[in-house]
Amino acid sequence: MSHSIDIHLASSKQEKYQSLLPQLKALLEGETDTIANMANISAALKQTFGFYWVGFYIVKKEELVLGPFQGTIACTRIKYGKGVCGTAWKEKRTVIVEDVEQFPGHIACDAASRSEIVVPLFYRDDVVAVLDIDSEHLNHFDETDALFLQQIVKLLEEV
Repeated sequence: MSHSIDIHLASSKQEKYQSLLPQLKALLEGETDTIANMANISAALKQTFGFYWVGFYIVKKEELVLGPFQGTIACTRIKYGKGVCGTAWKEKRTVIVEDVEQFPGHIACDAASRSEIVVPLFYRDDVVAVLDIDSEHLNHFDETDALFLQQIVKLLEEV
């Protein structure tokens, strides 16, 4: 079955997210494979917003392991509490970084990345993965991104 994400008519960031959410819900409906769903969410976010890098890291034992993503080659493993992804995992919260060079312990997987947002994905009360999005622009992400990306991650949690 072929699915397409069509949000060309939406202009603002909020409108794009509002248009994308029901399309993602329909895309995920009936698909129980987490990896497949992560792959489609990554592709849809990259296609919709043109983010520099978007993807998932999956918790395996005491580290995050690279999962489905769209973008340049990435770090394969991230330790608990390290970098922006490891911090979001440890603190169980969304982390927005305006300038990655100002973030203590930032892991530079790609020098072109300037700002980042990481949203944890929960199963019960445990973080099982994180959605990581990088931009080549400073101060790219805000509370609008956090709000809608948390809703997108919630779609995955419900599957």
